Amino acid sequence: MEGHPLLEKYTEHPGLWDEMFGDGDIRSHYQNFVSAIENLPAEEITRKDEQAKKLFMTQGVTFTVYSSGEGIEKIFPFDVVPRIITAIEWMHIEDGIKQRLKALNIFLKDIYHQQFIIKDGIMPAKLIYSCPNFLREMVNVDVPFDIYTHISGVDLIRDHDGQFYVLEDNLRTPSGVSYMLENRSITYRIFPDLIPKNNVRPVKDYPDRLLKNLLSLSNSQTSNPVVVLLTPGMFNSAYFEHTALAKLMGIELVEGRDLVVENHFVFMKTTKGLQKVDVIYRRVDDEFIDPLVFRPDSMLGVPGIYWAYRKGNVSIVNAMGNGVADDKAVYSYVPDMIRYYLNEEPILKNVPTYQMADPEKRKMVFENMNKMVVKKTNESGGYGMLIGNSATEKEMKDFKKAIEEDPRSFIAQPIINLSSSPCYIDGELQPRRVDLRPYALYGPAGVEIVPGGLTRVALREGSLVVNSSQGGGSKDTWVLGS
Repeated sequence: MEGHPLLEKYTEHPGLWDEMFGDGDIRSHYQNFVSAIENLPAEEITRKDEQAKKLFMTQGVTFTVYSSGEGIEKIFPFDVVPRIITAIEWMHIEDGIKQRLKALNIFLKDIYHQQFIIKDGIMPAKLIYSCPNFLREMVNVDVPFDIYTHISGVDLIRDHDGQFYVLEDNLRTPSGVSYMLENRSITYRIFPDLIPKNNVRPVKDYPDRLLKNLLSLSNSQTSNPVVVLLTPGMFNSAYFEHTALAKLMGIELVEGRDLVVENHFVFMKTTKGLQKVDVIYRRVDDEFIDPLVFRPDSMLGVPGIYWAYRKGNVSIVNAMGNGVADDKAVYSYVPDMIRYYLNEEPILKNVPTYQMADPEKRKMVFENMNKMVVKKTNESGGYGMLIGNSATEKEMKDFKKAIEEDPRSFIAQPIINLSSSPCYIDGELQPRRVDLRPYALYGPAGVEIVPGGLTRVALREGSLVVNSSQGGGSKDTWVLGS
């Protein structure tokens, strides 16, 4: 391996955990992959990189960025070098996510019913009731099988110590799983022998697992429940994913106008008349799902669907009101939830988080803003965020003013040096920061997690922002079987 130009030019950054290299040597779980590419000339790897781009283009693997009010459709950037995770590391991740989701699911049931966590002083009532995603309409609503978090994407980062930390929980309508599937498909095309030779665990059965879970959530007595995927439509940034998942599961992709509610039952309009719907995998946000209950100007939802759901005549995945559990201010209490509800110590740690509503913590953050990441509690996609060490004085001043005006809407975290991973850029290997979003399915039989997930990459040199909307990309994630 010595003397290979790809490896010779690669530079490790001190103080960062590199996924492939450690102390100048290739980590053992990467050695098979490196051995396979070490004799490939740079031109051949460049050809594979170009082939991957063409495959993404021809298959229409896109996402939409909204800029100046216009939707710009882009090909999802893909890096050909996989991110590899050992079986032992994955077992730790899997156990930690299962524990976390069990606690969060109990929390959602509790907060919309007895609220023991507030009565016992574990969490302040003000934090919950000031959350814009706490839906009073879900108070005392019994959801099928007491499951709220059917589909989750938990964002993990690895710090300089090699340990995984939870950065945030995505429990509303988490996206990106179609890119995980496409990344694996493309990798099979450009490196057809490497996946079986490395004993990589499969991810392609995710749509089958998802459909099985959706079918199991039906309250209907019928032996053949009808499942649909409800999309906001083709102008949504994740529309490619909606169409891909519906096709892979063999279910109908519908918009709000395709559904109608009669006598508190939901029906789909078909050429043969109305067909009763039992389960809706919705990718429409809470506030738009029923104009009779939430936003009256919504054209994306279905009038009357809330009461059909409340009466138990249709299952909606994920449950409405989940946003209270992935609020970034509530996030800091998840370790306490695990101890309170499960009587266990958290397996996966949180990133230290400071509530800006606390005057002392706010003062400390203001004094150390160049070392902090400041986030709005209910923004996503890399928006509403300030990274202190790359922010201008004016940006910091503007954020301080916004925080003082509405401290509840902000949290701060110390800047974490996300681990880096080799990426093939401009004909050579270059380190770029990465995170990981594993996908979990929660059904009546329990929690199952697809072995892998979406590794997102901050493609801009020195950047910590991995979101595709902010110039990020992704790479295939290999979980080794042994």
